[in-house]
Amino acid sequence: MFSRTILFCVVLVAIAALVAGCGGGASSGNEKAIVAGFYPLAFAAEQIAVGGTAVRNLTPAGAEPHDLELTPSDARAVGDAALVLYLGEGFMPGLETAVAQREGRSLDLLGGEELKQERNEDKEIVPDPHVWLDPIRFAAMARAIGAELGQTEAAARLSGRLERLDAELRRRLATCKRRQIVTSHAAFGYLASRYGLEQVPLEGLSPEAEPSARGIADLVELVKTSGATTVFFETLVSPKLAETVAREAGIETAVLNPLEGLTDDEIAAGEDYFSVMRANLAALRKALGCQT
Repeated sequence: MFSRTILFCVVLVAIAALVAGCGGGASSGNEKAIVAGFYPLAFAAEQIAVGGTAVRNLTPAGAEPHDLELTPSDARAVGDAALVLYLGEGFMPGLETAVAQREGRSLDLLGGEELKQERNEDKEIVPDPHVWLDPIRFAAMARAIGAELGQTEAAARLSGRLERLDAELRRRLATCKRRQIVTSHAAFGYLASRYGLEQVPLEGLSPEAEPSARGIADLVELVKTSGATTVFFETLVSPKLAETVAREAGIETAVLNPLEGLTDDEIAAGEDYFSVMRANLAALRKALGCQT
């Protein structure tokens, strides 16, 4: 009888341990998980978080974060994450809604930021969220992430790299013959402002806006007046508008990457924030006629 009682107790303990192990494993994963709205925030989190911390980028490779619709799996990940990193101000409305419904920690990296104002596809004046294209502003975002994670030293290392990138951009864009950059949409205002350039966008903050034939003629005239040699388009959206305007204006097109998300090819090639920003620098220097 005594041995049967011991056996029964051992079985109960084993079952309890198994259940606790299964439940504990899931909980542990959730406790460690960081969910980032899109590539720049995921990149910063991966650079700053302690080893082994899972970072999930909600925006798939090659997709535009503006129009992201959360899948049920995404919604669960947001709800379960220890920390959600995102940009507010309507940049990713679906994610903002999910964040508002969760109880855990969330960090809006636009919170308290002084933002530029641009026109959207409806010609309304709205805040421009593309702060990460300014390395100095991105460094401040990195430090905010580091403070939230308790990883200030790792954040300082990343911000130091970003400050060195800023110095390189400042030095190599200081000797350009031209200062205007014609872009397919208004994503580069912070980059232009940091380095004394002027952004001339074909459209506002929406990369999907499609002007009328009259509008295209006006854009061609605008580009000719600017004296630009290049119309920049992006890797994640159709180059059709940029190509049409460039063809009518008799100038070239080139890629200027807003780093909202890397393509599968870029990921396979090992590209990251720094390599893409340096590719942007090379494209700008060529288009603006910069001296050595």
